[in-house]
Amino acid sequence: MIEDYGVGRGSLREALRILEVHGLITMKPGRNGGPMVIEVRTRDYGRMSTLFYHLGGVTFSELLEARLVMEATMARLAAERNAPELGEQLAESCEKSVVEDDDLYFAATHDFHRKVSSMSGNPILNLVSMSLEDIFHDQVSGFLFPPDRREDVQATHKAIARAIAKGQAATAERLMRQHMQEYADYVRRRHPSLVDQVVNWR
Repeated sequence: MIEDYGVGRGSLREALRILEVHGLITMKPGRNGGPMVIEVRTRDYGRMSTLFYHLGGVTFSELLEARLVMEATMARLAAERNAPELGEQLAESCEKSVVEDDDLYFAATHDFHRKVSSMSGNPILNLVSMSLEDIFHDQVSGFLFPPDRREDVQATHKAIARAIAKGQAATAERLMRQHMQEYADYVRRRHPSLVDQVVNWR
């Protein structure tokens, strides 16, 4: 690589370090190791974004507001770019009851929002939308609806999935916005000191 790019060893090492920090490569140890390109994940993009959010003084309240706008938009796009078979798969994924187990509940709800976002058909919006969710959950753990609210959440997910499957864009957007607003209100009530805190750089 030094010969191919005509750079010094120090410059190459620094360039590889930057790529590794941003989650674009990993350094494989050992005799046959070296830099290896890896799949770019929304979590890596989110981690990089936290530097800009932190320096800009972005608060968790503003992060929640951005998620509300983005996820409602993603639900609308998913319905507008109507793929009934994907909508049916989304609806089926909401059927299993996981209200009692925190880990299973988180995995199911996380998967639901990722599927809706991926169905939007726009990779840029999908990357930004999912990175906002990753940032929130990476920095704030355990912020789940209590078990007695989770059946309502699953019912809302099913309604959103049905609207997407039927191509009802306005309904899907409205239901997702209401759903995200309820979550934002819950966080503000239960953790009022958090919402004005600045997002940490990770």
